[in-house]
Amino acid sequence: MTDELSHVDEDQSVQMVDVGRKPDTKRRAVATGTIELRPSTVDAIRADEIGKGNVLATARVGSIQAVKHTWESIPMCHQIPITNVDTAFDVEDDYVTLTVAVETVGKTGCEMEALTGVTTGLNAVWDMVKAAEKDEHGEYPDTRITDVRVREKEKTAIQE
Repeated sequence: MTDELSHVDEDQSVQMVDVGRKPDTKRRAVATGTIELRPSTVDAIRADEIGKGNVLATARVGSIQAVKHTWESIPMCHQIPITNVDTAFDVEDDYVTLTVAVETVGKTGCEMEALTGVTTGLNAVWDMVKAAEKDEHGEYPDTRITDVRVREKEKTAIQE
């Protein structure tokens, strides 16, 4: 671990990192996360029987939109050109896992975009299914978002 934080200047003021002198590289980041749900809710997702509409299609759009707008909500995050976003859902008996892969060509990585895509996509799932998940006390005892993490980061020099 470095003793010097790149987002803090000599006066300890927060600053955006200057990446202007770095070469452009191809970059890819993959993040995953899981939302735990009742089995009956997962069955309703599979059968497309959630009253608000298609849960996974809505979550996919939300995830992609979040990736594209990450710089607007994460302080000191650079606005980067997104060249590709892939989303994949793994639907199991009592949970849904979302994997988001983001690609860019630029001077800084895209792991914040991948993480933001995962968390927003899973929040969209929660929003779509909350009526089915609520118990008789108005609480969500079985619903939780867990295990959000960056799974991969790649950086490849551009061959000219």
